Amino acid sequence: MDRNIVKFPWEPALLFIAILAAWQLVTTLTPVGANPLYPTPVKTLEALRASLPELWKGTVSSFLILVPGYLLAVAAGIFSGLIVGESARMRKTFFPFARVVAPVPPTVYVAYAIAILPTFRLSAMFVIFLGAFWPVFLNTAAGVHSIDVRYRDNARILGLSRREYLLRVAFPAALPHIFSGMAVGLALSFIMLTVAELFGANAGLGRFVQYYADFADYPKMAAGILYTGCVTWASMALLESIRKRALFWLLREDRS
Repeated sequence: MDRNIVKFPWEPALLFIAILAAWQLVTTLTPVGANPLYPTPVKTLEALRASLPELWKGTVSSFLILVPGYLLAVAAGIFSGLIVGESARMRKTFFPFARVVAPVPPTVYVAYAIAILPTFRLSAMFVIFLGAFWPVFLNTAAGVHSIDVRYRDNARILGLSRREYLLRVAFPAALPHIFSGMAVGLALSFIMLTVAELFGANAGLGRFVQYYADFADYPKMAAGILYTGCVTWASMALLESIRKRALFWLLREDRS
């Protein structure tokens, strides 16, 4: 059998259909359906279709905030994680600080960031940066620290400088950890983006949901939540695809 053939994901598809069917049954056959807070799937999908142009504009607006903040966090997290993870002295210096700061939920910074930074866009980028930085930094540092000592000894024997060791040995070896941190950071970035847009945005996916919730248009509110979930899933799937291409050598080892 050709291993490159992608199997259709029947299990999650069936689960999704079962959830839709349960949603439809509950909102049409029980008293819950009389409450406008619980729109049926049909009404929600109709609202989603009607709102697609507005949602697309919101997606563009949200990504203009999310992408720069996330990419900056990934670059800073990988760079600092490589340096700190490679040095025992740096680990002793920075890890206690990271253990105190990293667990703090980034949502607590949202209101403060909006207050101290000049624009909402900068504030949202800042909290997205905070949400994505720590997972990438900690995973990169852990990946570099876990490299077998033999590779470091071989690098010294070959006369590699510290910079060459970080670029040619540490970075490739830490890639599985780095991608794990990037996945967690991307999920946190979407959470932080949505929370930030609820506070003070004029456009965006979070703003779309908040706007129609304020006007009690619950089919559109539910459509916005469903659409945001699809955008998040597509972004995570894209990152997973990049990971598989970058770590093709690990997939070959798993198949062998």
